[in-house]
Amino acid sequence: MVRRALLSMRAALVLLLGMLTGIGAGLLSAAGGTGPAQCVLYGLGAFGMAVPFFDRLVGGPSEDTPESEQTAP
Repeated sequence: MVRRALLSMRAALVLLLGMLTGIGAGLLSAAGGTGPAQCVLYGLGAFGMAVPFFDRLVGGPSEDTPESEQTAP
């Protein structure tokens, strides 16, 4: 039986960084005296903005690069 990963390593890293950003934003807003519901909303908003940012930052193989240059020896 062959088991494959549910998520790629890149996807897991992007989601982890997004979650850490959202948690950080929620904690910072809580430290500033914001109510719990608003803290959750700030954290979710930060997560939503961080995932596309880290997706571009971590970036996979470029579409401009030919196949032969994408693989490492």
